[in-house]
Amino acid sequence: MRIALATCSNPPDWEVDDGPLHAALVDRGVEVVQPVWSDSDFDWRSCDACLIRTTWDYYERREAFVAWAARVASETKLFNPSGLVRWNTDKHYLRDLESRGVSIIETVWLDRRIRVDLKRVLTERGWDRAFLKPVIGSTARETLRFDATDDGIELATRHLDRLLVDESMMLQPYLSRVETEGELSVILIDGQVTHCVRKIPVTGDYRVQDDFGASDEPVEMSASDLDLARSIVAEVDWPWLYARVDFLRDPSGRLRLCELEMVEPSLFFRHSPTAAVRLAEALCQRVREA
Repeated sequence: MRIALATCSNPPDWEVDDGPLHAALVDRGVEVVQPVWSDSDFDWRSCDACLIRTTWDYYERREAFVAWAARVASETKLFNPSGLVRWNTDKHYLRDLESRGVSIIETVWLDRRIRVDLKRVLTERGWDRAFLKPVIGSTARETLRFDATDDGIELATRHLDRLLVDESMMLQPYLSRVETEGELSVILIDGQVTHCVRKIPVTGDYRVQDDFGASDEPVEMSASDLDLARSIVAEVDWPWLYARVDFLRDPSGRLRLCELEMVEPSLFFRHSPTAAVRLAEALCQRVREA
């Protein structure tokens, strides 16, 4: 069995988290290759399956990435499937989930090329701090935390004026508990919760990615929290192999969905090597059964 673990052209040197997954696949007799997703010379038909992993530059050419996923799915087995890739790489999927009853962070959707009066919106919502991020993005790209002061709104307005020319944005209240409790992630493999992780930014920051010096650790979450994660992935319309459900707590302590990562998330195998084994076994089983 030959399986491609799709990656990007410039993965960071420190990225070794998928090591346990590679080892688990090799232990099961799998030939593992790591082609760059945008490599037009690679023959995806030469593989029994493609598992999307570290394709972290997709946001730069999202439509090309979505088209690539559809093409690969026609040539071999793709995990997660191409329809899910299209849905999950545009954060409007959160609006879709909210319409199904999922509690997301309160969001004002800002359409491309449409100006917005930030002061009016923040006053109406009663937000004294707010947060901006693109609907297509990765690794905290072009995010901004700002205060509802004249200086803060001026800064945010300049930020929006630059970005709304080409892309749509999201405006949310800033949930400050990210600085203390961090972001909480529930990882699910083949329908089952395998482990949970807490990602903590450096002091004073909000960014929970390794790129910005954030730390992470395994964490226990309550049965009701895990049930919430399961209920969210149950709303997904496509069969899936892996998912990471990211939460932040609002001021009342209630978990709010921050992101549902089902395309290329870090799955934090460093905190649960058994989860890597589970993914390897489930992937091999699906390849054999298809």
